[in-house]
Order: sequence, then structure tokens, then C-alpha cells
Amino acid sequence: VCLTGCSRDVMVKIDQICHKNSVKFFTGDVFGYHGYMFADLGEHEFVEEKTKIAKVNPGVEDGPDTKKAKLDSAETTMVKKRVGFCQLKEALDVDWSGEKAKAALKRTAPDYFLLQ
Repeated sequence: VCLTGCSRDVMVKIDQICHKNSVKFFTGDVFGYHGYMFADLGEHEFVEEKTKIAKVNPGVEDGPDTKKAKLDSAETTMVKKRVGFCQLKEALDVDWSGEKAKAALKRTAPDYFLLQ
């Protein structure tokens, strides 16, 4: 479900329904130069490609052979990961008076407070 141009109450209510029924939810809007986007994907599984570098032969310590061995033996493996997304109501109901919140405030975009 994708929403735009809705009130905060409507967005929270629709997100709760989507989350309860395992339906992915996106909302966003733009106000001139400022905008926001929120995604509640519930329990989201995805695959990430990781580079796996084999160990260099212990007999070769230095020189061009070392670099060649590292580059030629690079392999990729696919790693399955899972992420749990929070609901919109939780994201909007942050208590900014706690110590953790004060640290997070530095990493929070000012646009978050425009949505409030």
C-alpha cells in the first residue's frame, strides 16, 4: 500500500492494518524543498552479496604474488538476512527526553520534525 497526501491519523491507521495483515506499507509526501518517506515492510527477508577473500599462501609473504593471490581468489557468497521494520506509530512516538534519544537526535533529519 502506498499513501501520499494523507493526514497523520489516516497513515497510522492504514499502517496498523497493513502490519497486522503482513502487507508492505509506504508513505511519503513533499512540501517544497522538504519531504519524507516511511516504509513498514514488516519482517523483510533479502539476500546480500558478500565478497569472500581467500587466505594467501603462508609461503608467500611479500611481493606481486601476494596481491595477485588476493585478487584472483576473490569469491562472492550470498547471505540471507532478515530485518524487522517498526510501525509508523512507533516511529512517531519517540520520547526525546531520554539519553538514547538525545544521541539519536544528532542523526535525525530535521524533516522528521516537519512531519510531526
